[in-house]
Formats: sequence, C-alpha cells, structure tokens
Amino acid sequence: MKAMIIMNPSSGKEKANDYVEKIEETLKSKYDDIDIRKTEKEGDAAAFATEACIAFYDAVIAMGGDGTINEAINGLAEQEHRPALGIIPLGTINDFARALEIPLDPYKAISILEDGKTIAVDVGKIDTAYFANVLAVGSIAEASYNVTPDQKTRFGSLAYFMEGAKSFLSGDSIELSVEHENGKWEGDSFLLLAALTNSVGGFEALAPNASVNDGKFHVFIVKKMSIPKIATIIPSLLKGELKESEEVEYIRTSFLNVSSSKDHVVNIDGEEGQRLPFHAKVLPGHLDVFVGM
Repeated sequence: MKAMIIMNPSSGKEKANDYVEKIEETLKSKYDDIDIRKTEKEGDAAAFATEACIAFYDAVIAMGGDGTINEAINGLAEQEHRPALGIIPLGTINDFARALEIPLDPYKAISILEDGKTIAVDVGKIDTAYFANVLAVGSIAEASYNVTPDQKTRFGSLAYFMEGAKSFLSGDSIELSVEHENGKWEGDSFLLLAALTNSVGGFEALAPNASVNDGKFHVFIVKKMSIPKIATIIPSLLKGELKESEEVEYIRTSFLNVSSSKDHVVNIDGEEGQRLPFHAKVLPGHLDVFVGM
C-alpha cells in the first residue's frame, strides 16, 4: 500500500511541517510507503497527482487551499487508476472540504484518515479542465479576481461577497445562451452560477439542494433587473432561497453549453479560467474522497 502527501508549503504557515508529521503518523499503520511532495509552482500538485495514478498509489493526501485541491483533482480525473483523495484544508475558503463536512481544523481533518472511509463524489469537466465546486460567469464572478490576499485574510469569504456586491450594484449584465438537458435559456444575466456542491465562496447555504454525488449541476441564472430589485434578492441569496426568486432561473442538468456574443471569462472554483464559449459536464461519482464517519 502506497500513499502520497502533496504539500503546499505556503499554506498553513509555520505549522505545515507539523501537519505532515501528523499525517505520516496517522497513515503508517495502513501504508507501507509514504512519499511527500512539496509544490513549488503552479501545476506541481496536478503533476504529482498524475504521477500517483501512473504508479498505482492507493491514496493521495492534498494539503492546501482550494487551488491546491483543484490541481490535485485535475491530476487525478479521468486517469485509468485513481487513488483515493484525502483533503487537509489550509486555505481561506475551503469550499470542497465544507461540502464534504471535512473539519476545517487541519488536525481534525487528519484524524478522519484513520478510519479510511470514503465516498464517491462528482467532478465537473469544462472542456479539458476539471473542478470540484462551481463555475461562474458574469461581471460579479470576474469581480472576485480583484480580491487581494490581504482581503481574504482579513474578511475570508466576505471579501468575495463585498467585491461581488459592488459589481451587482453597478448593474452590469451580459448576454448569455445556455443549453442544458431540459432545453435552452437566452437573455441578459448578472450571473450564471453552476454549483456541484452546496458550498460556494464559503456560503454553505447558497445551493442547499446540491449534493456531492447527485450527478447534476445546480444552475442559477440571475436575470438582468433594476437596482431596487437587486436589493430584494440578496437576502434570498444568503438564506439559500435563491431558486425561489422570480428573478432567478433555476436548472438541474448534467451538462451545459454556454456562449455569449461578448468576450467573457469563466471563473472555475474561484480562479480565472477560460473564455466563453464552453461545454461542461458532470462526471458522476468520479473520485473517492476520505470523509468522516
């Protein structure tokens, strides 16, 4: 039995090495070989995870924020052999960990590796890339790129909400064409959000009906509206009642084809992704992830 620990040294600050030692101690009763790989640059976590697939490792433990977890998933997805994935959340938001009810305290997250319980979770594929949580299109999603590391440290998930609110209130909308398994939607929208899990930007009630393995995107299209109406849907957004609003189109679908007449960029799991158009689909139950009892 072999396990690989993928560690982002810039996450977790000075405690990162302590966490690695604790993981090794936890895993050594079940795994004969435990390798530690430290990321130095973008793409390293994905490369290490792919290496673990090729070498038939049994487990990959990813330590870091959502970016590191996203890379690990990109390295594992659609490989012929896929090790079970362990997640030790060390980031600001940790959406995937929240959705799986993995403790946000790293030591508690490490403790769930002892039982070895896993569940199969869905993975999203957008053209040739993969993601675990959410796709977003619109000026609100693009506003998240303006969030600084200092803002994330000081305000956590609220930093994204504050930047998004500025864009929301500016009234900027985009023209979208959205094909899905039940038909097609066309119109002007402030935001398209396609969630795989219930936790988006640290708000765990945003997509309350989304499950980590229901095989569907939960899509919210916030239609173009007046600024007074915008103010009325913000409470719905925070309470997880967004789909009940008449200003929001709610769609459950296993695939999406999204295009626009204008040039826009997709936000993939909180990071700047590719430009429209795109095709996205759900890979049902694609990865086994360690979870608590």
